[in-house]
Amino acid sequence: MEAGAAGEPDTAEVLPQHKFDCKSLEIYLNRHLPGFGTEPEAALTVAQYRSGQSNPTFFLQKGFQAYVLRKKPPGSLLPKAHKIDREFKVQKALFSIGFPVPKPILYCSDASVIGTEFYVMEHVQGRIFRDFTIPGVSPPERSAIYVAMVETLAQLHSLNIQSLQLKAYGIGAGYCKRQISTWTKQYQAAAHQDIPAMEQLSEWLMKNLPDKDNEESLIHGDFKLDNIVFHPKESRVVAVLDWELSTIGHPLSDLAHLSMFYFWPRTVPMINQASYIRENTGIPSMEELISIYCRCRGINSVLPNWNFFLALSYFKLAGIAQGVYSRYLLGNNSSKDSFLFASMVQPLAETGLQLSKRTFNTALLQIDNTRQLFVQTRRGQEVLTRVKNFMKQHILPAEKEVIEFYVQNENSVDKWRKPLVLDKLKEMAKAEGLWNLFLPAVSGLSQVDYALIAEETGKCFFAPDVFNCQAPDTGNMEVLHLYGSEEQKQQWLEPLLQGNIASCFCMTEPDVASSDATNIECSIQRDGDSYIVNGKKWWSSGAGNPKCKIAIVLGRTKNTSVSRHKQHSMVLVPINTPGVEIIRPLSVFGYMDYLHGGHFEIHFNQVRVPATNLILGEGRGFEISQGRLGPGRIHHCMRTVGLAERALQIMCERASQRVAFQKKLYAHEAVAHWIAESRIAIEEIRLLTLKAAHSMDTLGSAGAKKEIAMIKVAAPRAVCKIIDRAIQVYGGAGVSQDYPLANMYALTRTLRLADGPDEVHLSAIAKMELQDQARGLTAKM
Repeated sequence: MEAGAAGEPDTAEVLPQHKFDCKSLEIYLNRHLPGFGTEPEAALTVAQYRSGQSNPTFFLQKGFQAYVLRKKPPGSLLPKAHKIDREFKVQKALFSIGFPVPKPILYCSDASVIGTEFYVMEHVQGRIFRDFTIPGVSPPERSAIYVAMVETLAQLHSLNIQSLQLKAYGIGAGYCKRQISTWTKQYQAAAHQDIPAMEQLSEWLMKNLPDKDNEESLIHGDFKLDNIVFHPKESRVVAVLDWELSTIGHPLSDLAHLSMFYFWPRTVPMINQASYIRENTGIPSMEELISIYCRCRGINSVLPNWNFFLALSYFKLAGIAQGVYSRYLLGNNSSKDSFLFASMVQPLAETGLQLSKRTFNTALLQIDNTRQLFVQTRRGQEVLTRVKNFMKQHILPAEKEVIEFYVQNENSVDKWRKPLVLDKLKEMAKAEGLWNLFLPAVSGLSQVDYALIAEETGKCFFAPDVFNCQAPDTGNMEVLHLYGSEEQKQQWLEPLLQGNIASCFCMTEPDVASSDATNIECSIQRDGDSYIVNGKKWWSSGAGNPKCKIAIVLGRTKNTSVSRHKQHSMVLVPINTPGVEIIRPLSVFGYMDYLHGGHFEIHFNQVRVPATNLILGEGRGFEISQGRLGPGRIHHCMRTVGLAERALQIMCERASQRVAFQKKLYAHEAVAHWIAESRIAIEEIRLLTLKAAHSMDTLGSAGAKKEIAMIKVAAPRAVCKIIDRAIQVYGGAGVSQDYPLANMYALTRTLRLADGPDEVHLSAIAKMELQDQARGLTAKM
């Protein structure tokens, strides 16, 4: 292990066979490790990590400073094993782009210092779970931990090895064949007895290589729960450890290695609690893990060679176990329990053989969801339950306090500031893992999962902010996540995901018909190493928020040689850049929308930003917009469904309390019909929106264009009617500031313009319908 939890419970006295000259090390670090000698009077202490079976790893402490040292084991070693210079290289590359690894600080190739080459990295504080069942945490947190782990793996496999300058880190193509050959040789070199299952498994694997053994990703090689450091309080990965087996190869080998515990043989010690995992609440099924991984990477969850990769994982682990026992016999292992590995080789090989003969349906979850009606994943159900409880216990009781804050501060200088209770609620939601739920790559939720959560948060006007799921930040974070460079993500996405800053989106313009976005005139022109932005924008939501630090601006990059849909680009403009002039806030039916930072007119006057602030590339603006608007429209629509539920509740309460013409309002047929019509409309738009969400999950944004356009028309229309009926039941009170209905109507009516007016969507739906009908007619002929 390379790091551990506070107090380092995994460390003990250095084993005799691994002792080295601490004084020589201290002299070397004083000379070469910046900051190491700042406490000269403090003594250097060294303890050894007992976890792990490969490269010896040590916890170094000098005063208040803590480091981790990793070195080669002493004695005779297997060829090509224990290459710690490779570990240092890959961690350095990953750390430079913000991927969670301990910061590598110093590499020493001089074996005379401590007897072997070594490297030093920063010590990472956090939690490491040795028991795969993760006892002592709630089922939702247990689920979140596993989801965070598989999302991190998908993130690793999505990295560009060219930009990381790791193209030569491994051979790449033909990885599976090489692995079989390598581990067969390693096993044979270390074997202490004849195990037929190893030979049989080696032969089967070589005869059943995947048709496409040419995928090239950076892979970890030993990616599993106890090689990961999690945040001390959050279900978030802060460091991935032990990169000894990393290389360029087939990413599914890592995913299969992570999935091994689902089939762990009961007779094998070490992690025999794995059998309990199959029934343990909160731990996702293998199919769910695969579904999350494939969704994060944007690949099909049907994995035809899954049995091969599982069998290869067990073959590889059996070979590793044999190597550990071989080092034990030589006396240079890290653990006193190394002798146990001798009995592990055969059952691991036999399990691999059994898995080679099994047929797996890795898309089981997806198939089940199509048979049933928009079923949430198990994690989605758990998160929705937690959100409902949080809303009931914390958010709804604070509603009156928040409303009073804005009423009292309407004419003060603090009118754009948010009440302190919101900050407190955000801290609570973050601590409970109810944070950034809108982003599948972060939350592990499907669009169907989040659609039902968005409905719940739509019942209170400030609830989305509490979960960091508020527009326009959600759309902007999606843009940066999908299209931003690593530098842009580090500078702007991370602070947005943490809730430390806010953002605005600048697209619509006052001087052109922005319903046809090709009319946009704001210019983004290259000037050396910069872009110059000039133009007027309005309805820039969120610009009044005191925490708003960055704007995403859509503008024209002049290029008359390309189509009109490839003449626009998106660029990041920090709000404090010279030339950015915030002109005025715009009201919506008289409401200023202080909570969400208002809607502002902003002028960009010769605003100069670095060329690196351009997102994706010149002429890619509309491409980015489509990626941004798909999920955002679903989120808007499901929040309006929640808003409609709240309006119907308010309507029913009034109809049950008030008497007119000697009977309760609900007893009047007109009011009773309004209630019934509203319930029907809510069920209709919920189902239509869930269908759009399901289409996005299974077909992607492009495949769900028609459904997304339909809900964008249907949902705001229907909810406007429902709120209007509620206003009618309330009479004069319904249009006053004493009740929320007038504000609810104003916000919902605006949605019939936001993200495109109804008429644009109707034209698009008609065009797609005519194309579908024409294809259907052709197919019949």
